[in-house]
Amino acid sequence: QVQLVESGGGLVQVGGSLRLSCAASGRSFSTYSMAWFRQAPGKEREFVAGISSLFAGNTEYNDSVRGRFIISRDNAKNTVDLQMNSLNPEDTAVYYCAAARVIGTAVFTAPHQFNYWGQGTQVTVSS
Repeated sequence: QVQLVESGGGLVQVGGSLRLSCAASGRSFSTYSMAWFRQAPGKEREFVAGISSLFAGNTEYNDSVRGRFIISRDNAKNTVDLQMNSLNPEDTAVYYCAAARVIGTAVFTAPHQFNYWGQGTQVTVSS
């Protein structure tokens, strides 16, 4: 099993930056495809960014964040980060880290594909 703990959320002004981090416990972190999702009040959980497991490093992004957000992973530290730049009020949400056990080039983007979830961290962008 994998346990995920997010950190780094907070309040930021429009145009600012935040870096979210997800720390994973358990074995074989490198064999998990990882992703960040977010959920705003009254809205469904949506995919933000994903990265494939060790041997590929492929990434995918939601169109709304492409060019502003960067996902990365450090398998030695069992962490996956989300660097968020040029934030706007539409980025306000609870951000969740998710893990799916798969080795290869796949980057999963649908919530049902993920086995493990963190408890989330709040990001608020003020105008």
